[in-house]
Amino acid sequence: MSYATQKLVEEKVFKDPVHRYIHVRDQVIWDLINAKEFQRLRRIKQLGTSYLVFHGAEHSRFSHSLGVYEIVRRISDDVFHGRPEWDESERLTVLCAALLHDLGHGPFSHSFEKVFNVDHEEFTRAILTGDTEVNEILKKVSPEFPAHVAEVIAKTYANKQVISLISSQIDADRMDYLQRDAYYTGVSYGHFDMERILRVMRPLADQVVIKSSGMHAVEDYIMSRYQMYWQVYFHPVARSAEVILRKILQRAKELSESGYKFKQPPTHFLAFFDRSFTLADYLALDEGVLMTYFQLWMDERDPILADLCDRFVNRRLFQYVDFDPGKDYKKLGELASLFKKAGIDPEYYLIDDSTSDLPYDFYRPGEEEERLPIQLLMPNGDVKELSRLSQVVDAISGKRRTDYKLYFPAELLIDGQKKAIKQQILDMLREGGV
Repeated sequence: MSYATQKLVEEKVFKDPVHRYIHVRDQVIWDLINAKEFQRLRRIKQLGTSYLVFHGAEHSRFSHSLGVYEIVRRISDDVFHGRPEWDESERLTVLCAALLHDLGHGPFSHSFEKVFNVDHEEFTRAILTGDTEVNEILKKVSPEFPAHVAEVIAKTYANKQVISLISSQIDADRMDYLQRDAYYTGVSYGHFDMERILRVMRPLADQVVIKSSGMHAVEDYIMSRYQMYWQVYFHPVARSAEVILRKILQRAKELSESGYKFKQPPTHFLAFFDRSFTLADYLALDEGVLMTYFQLWMDERDPILADLCDRFVNRRLFQYVDFDPGKDYKKLGELASLFKKAGIDPEYYLIDDSTSDLPYDFYRPGEEEERLPIQLLMPNGDVKELSRLSQVVDAISGKRRTDYKLYFPAELLIDGQKKAIKQQILDMLREGGV
């Protein structure tokens, strides 16, 4: 028996709050789960700073990755099994891609990426194809297998069916994180009838489609995603924590480059400051490492770094007001000038932040971030794009919603010296946003 088809002597199961049980029968999958690069995902939260808003949101990318794997396993082994349009030889490829799709996430994923200009998907592919335990396991399947799994995640794999199961507008990744994040944050928005969606999924020649009888379940899924983004993922208080986190890393980088003598040198970050980091440097970082530095830096001599770390560790977050860059950019400059006069550095204490989402889109060839639409399989065998049949989806198709906020430390504007200037700042901030 080859390694690719080798089964465990006894099936392994993980008890899971979302899927009840996650089943592992393949030796390859079991070995990948136990690889150190995958175990590292236990130390990276799925929702970054959201635990400072939703106290239950302590779940990890490890549990999410297992969930995505389980959904794809059910599709491959149950829903698609035996259908002529599905190539059974792709089973192990799609299972591995599902399990490993988030392998390259760093600590507090998106904040870290913004500061150091790195891409977690590039690191995922580097882990799959580099000098890692994961790569050694995948190569035991075949010398080309690591590259094939990496191609699925890069969306360049020849079989588009496989890609769409991992990355599309209705994929296993989204179906898991919506339900998992709703469960751990305690909100109701992320719940939808996944069982129904799985029952009506069908493989076609180059894509995965949904039987038209399941349209209403898909509508529910899309609206669930819409609500989760605006009520959970883009929560303004969680974004305040992200702003402070980014400014901590920015300040540490600035101090290091200026020759500042740290009480606790940023050893783990030096290679990222000068962009000489290796894959091993990246894998050495997790959220425990960052939080250790933040706690130690609360005692640094630099008042800005010490204050920002104290704010993040002890949840003394910035306040915020709505901000319209089209109308308020001049006021933002005036505010920055007033902050300086008040002795508050606007670079670290007056931050504009924006976030946006496109809940559903139809295919627009040539545009950035092309999104393949959700296709419905009609009873006569025709395929029709979802928004043409669903008034609910048509109402939000192609409509990008953007939210702008201006973050600042309100308590620094209330007490202390230069009260007249600070009052002027407060007055400007209270004028219907900025």
